[in-house]
Amino acid sequence: MMPSFSRLQKIAIISLGAVGGGLAYYQLNSKQERKYGVHNSWTTNYSPSVKWDSNWDHRDPKAIVKPPKSSKPEEENRYNEELEKNKSKAVRHIFMIRHGQYFVDGATDKDRVLTELGRKQADLTGQRLALLDIKWDLLVRSTMTRAQETAMLIQKHLPADLEVINCSLIEEGAPIPPEPPVGHWRPEPKQFFQDGARIEAGFRRYFHRAPPEQVRDSYTLLVCHANVIRYFVCKALQFPPEAWLRISLNHGSITWVSIMPNGNVVLRSLSDTGFMEPKCVTSRNSFLRDAKKNTLEE
Repeated sequence: MMPSFSRLQKIAIISLGAVGGGLAYYQLNSKQERKYGVHNSWTTNYSPSVKWDSNWDHRDPKAIVKPPKSSKPEEENRYNEELEKNKSKAVRHIFMIRHGQYFVDGATDKDRVLTELGRKQADLTGQRLALLDIKWDLLVRSTMTRAQETAMLIQKHLPADLEVINCSLIEEGAPIPPEPPVGHWRPEPKQFFQDGARIEAGFRRYFHRAPPEQVRDSYTLLVCHANVIRYFVCKALQFPPEAWLRISLNHGSITWVSIMPNGNVVLRSLSDTGFMEPKCVTSRNSFLRDAKKNTLEE
């Protein structure tokens, strides 16, 4: 006669089986870790391959304030007071808008104007920004024609007293040779040398934590270009900057980055065009000969 098992005995057997399975899993994965040099996500001995640079914008109070000269209380107090005085207190929100679709084969920049669809995209983006009910502090426009047109269409939906400036630093260009390289786009090395310095200067102008005297969060709009936005995102998140071409951006899209008081950076949205109908969503530019294809039937 087969022996009968009580409920507690059954639970014990099941538990032992689970423990045994867990031990087998651990042994198997330990061997895999030793072989491939990887760690399970739940282990505690993980070390990051790249550490975050908290002084990326050269505004970390610990990098600005002179350390205490001695361990005397008055010197420690002086140091702590200076640290507190130089700490950022607000969040800087940067909204980057890619221009609308445009005619890429114009003879000059003035000829590379938005298509009808591009104007529609810019108008929809302006409507979306207005619905966010944000008190915008500044709108920065690239000086290229397609960005100027896009910004002016967006401005119709924003307060008339919004400060607007033009900036040539955020014009389109080739920021850094991409990795992996692409066969269909290979600018001359001198173009990277020239454009890269300019675009990097644009990043340093607009991407940094709030100054200590800023007491409320700020909201800045940058209306510019795909290459510039992609490079800015990689730089802000401390991703390899040469990865910029791995990112795709739609026309009229919204990319939102927040710079926290402690210098940490948060990417809140990337190439957002969820507010547009599918027929309005594009990422490639148009040719003059295809103008009839880039109209909308209302």
